[in-house]
Amino acid sequence: MTTTATGPTVIAVVGPTASGKSALAVELAERLRGEIVGTDSMQVYRGMDIGTASPTKHEQARVTHHLIDVWDPSYSVSVAEFQREARRAIDDIRARGLAPVVVGGSGLYVSAVLDDLRFPGTDPQVRARLEADLEVRGSEEMHRRLEAVDPAAAGQILPTNGRRIVRALEVIELTGEPFVAQLPDPIDMYPTVRIGLDVPREDLDKRIVSRVDRMWADGFVEEVRRLAATGLAATPTASRALGYQQVLAFLAGEITEDEARQQTIDGTRRFARRQQRWFGRDERILWLPYDSPSLVEEALAVVAGSMGTST
Repeated sequence: MTTTATGPTVIAVVGPTASGKSALAVELAERLRGEIVGTDSMQVYRGMDIGTASPTKHEQARVTHHLIDVWDPSYSVSVAEFQREARRAIDDIRARGLAPVVVGGSGLYVSAVLDDLRFPGTDPQVRARLEADLEVRGSEEMHRRLEAVDPAAAGQILPTNGRRIVRALEVIELTGEPFVAQLPDPIDMYPTVRIGLDVPREDLDKRIVSRVDRMWADGFVEEVRRLAATGLAATPTASRALGYQQVLAFLAGEITEDEARQQTIDGTRRFARRQQRWFGRDERILWLPYDSPSLVEEALAVVAGSMGTST
């Protein structure tokens, strides 16, 4: 698929989980005649709504959303496939003269969609061997193997994310290069303005606790129970999502519900730190305080300034 530089500017709203990205994206899309393209690696799965903080029905009624609730959790979506579908949505939105508003905290997915990022091929035999090792040895031991050959990649991948660990080891074996070396200096695929929401660590930790409390109050355990009845635990990717993995362990009697909740908070905090480090390296991002009373107007001013126009 070919992308072009013609058409409306793409607006990207990024930052750590629980920073308020989705709410800002909806406001911007409404004010700028835009549509939203999600770049969350888990919101693409149907039925995983509460645990991924998917846009509400009200938000989706206000603004058209793309790449939300697309695939069944049993389907393992590759980053390359996600890239193709998201770019198709962006190209369609721009072709209609509307503004694509890309929002998400999955750094690799944001980069895959907006940057000239290309993915090495795969080898079924190498992949099958590594997946067999994962099944026998477990994700934490495989993560230690990755750390031995590519510490930088290991630092960016959760020890519980067996699928990404396997992919990193596969790329290293096939290319002879570190996995992180596959992420070159960023080159924009589209004219893009990137807005980041800056949240002090203490505030972010409190917001994460509030988010997890709200997940539980909204029926998160029941959501996981319903998905478990359709085979969520056997899926290679969705079952390892933050919160879902912990509640599945609770439902299996391996930990208590309080332990599942606390592990979800702790894991989300660690994930948020990685998000901040990832986006913090990108000098193209213009950071705004998440709690500014004039956040929407400030963001609109950033967009206007990037296009040399006024709102």
